[in-house]
Amino acid sequence: MTTQYRPPSMALTTIGLSLATFMQVLDTTIANVSLPTIAGNLGVSVNQSTWVITSFAVSMAISLPLTGFLTRRFGEVKLFIWSTLLFALTSFLCGVSQSMGMLILFRAIQGAVAGPMYPITQSLLISIYPPAKRGMALALLAMVTVVAPIAGPILGGWITDNYSWPWIFFINVPIGIFASMVVANQMRGRVDATQRPKIDYVGLVTLIIGVGALQVVLDKGNDEDWFNSTFIIVTSIVSAISLAIFLIWELTDKDPIVDLRLFRHRNFTYGTIALILAYAAFFAMSLLMPLWLQRNLGYTSTWAGFATAPIGVLPVLLTFFVGKFAPKFDLRAVASIAFIVLGVTCFMRSDFYIGIDFYHVALVQLIQGLGVALFFMPILTILLSDLQQNEIASGSGLATFLRTLGGSFSASITTLFWERRAVAHHEQLVEHVTAYDSTTRAAMDAMGDPQTAAAMINQMATQQGYQISFNEVFHVLGWVFVSLVLVIWLTRPPFIAKAGPAAGGGH
Repeated sequence: MTTQYRPPSMALTTIGLSLATFMQVLDTTIANVSLPTIAGNLGVSVNQSTWVITSFAVSMAISLPLTGFLTRRFGEVKLFIWSTLLFALTSFLCGVSQSMGMLILFRAIQGAVAGPMYPITQSLLISIYPPAKRGMALALLAMVTVVAPIAGPILGGWITDNYSWPWIFFINVPIGIFASMVVANQMRGRVDATQRPKIDYVGLVTLIIGVGALQVVLDKGNDEDWFNSTFIIVTSIVSAISLAIFLIWELTDKDPIVDLRLFRHRNFTYGTIALILAYAAFFAMSLLMPLWLQRNLGYTSTWAGFATAPIGVLPVLLTFFVGKFAPKFDLRAVASIAFIVLGVTCFMRSDFYIGIDFYHVALVQLIQGLGVALFFMPILTILLSDLQQNEIASGSGLATFLRTLGGSFSASITTLFWERRAVAHHEQLVEHVTAYDSTTRAAMDAMGDPQTAAAMINQMATQQGYQISFNEVFHVLGWVFVSLVLVIWLTRPPFIAKAGPAAGGGH
């Protein structure tokens, strides 16, 4: 006698899925501020310790586009439960690592099992909510996506200062076990249609080599001085050749491991383009703000975290309202408002100066939160709206992968542009500062000791150079957001996220 499928509790299942996703997204940033402590304890340089971040990012970037294949093979529920449990296990192994090699290995495995978690969460949430409430589910997921990276450095710094760095990994263990048990209990009896697809070895190997090498280039490019480094040149060539083979093979193979044919859907194509560019610009802001606060304004990492944290206030407060009321409007209009708000806050930052106070920095972050609250849910709904039911997991994984890759490109380009433009502005500012200039001589005489005066003038020029470069970056980012209004209007309604093939409950 077949047991009838019992619809899951939307509340309990949402808690389990959201906790797992929060844990996974949190781990993309929680170790960042702990790297100096980890390096000291394990006896390596801080530069070597950055592989703790890179190994996780590389593995996750590789596994994300494989979500569709893994879903077809194992089913969404099983894949989520095992990914979450393995994430908890590898977190424990990271915490007990006795050498940097061990930590990097376990971080790489952790990143690999983390890849499918976010796309599967998205697909499962859509499957348990009725059509009228799916906007609420995606809004909640968007809130988690925004808040977790903000909380990561603050929580990581606090844990490292008050306890020890292994605890930034140990905290995942109870959360992962609890989340997987809740979802397993609530979704037991659900039958996911599975297949035994032929493994596309050419696609798999070229994906691993191409994406892995590309992620290493993007993460290490600035440290290695880009194409002045033989390592970066060789790795870039390997990545380019592998990705070219991958694209040609996947577009012509009958059973590709990554379904690039999803781009035949108009809304998925333009929605994904908007997601990539908007997230890249958003990631650039999130990266540059704390760096600028610490370098130019002299903030500690903790106070830089407090100054940037207000961005998460409105997404938390408005989640319910965005989820409930946004679907009643044209989602293109909602996304356009989000882009305009984000663009305006970028233009506001392009007028920042070295003496600006904490209040104004935090206020602009708070305003930006409105744009973030209105951004993710409409974009996710739009890009999933014209996919077939059995394409949801694949599409979510592919879009998330490209979004993540866009963030990596953004991080590299933003830091490179900020550094290079700062050097250029420094040179322009000091080109007339010479011993033969009467104004310079008067200023140095007023400061007393000539050597001290010269060092102070050089320091001020450096600060101003970084400030001008910061303003330029945000001016460009403002126009990126404004231009995205045009992109999102290339999509066409209706915008209703479909449930997965094994959806049950809530209908």
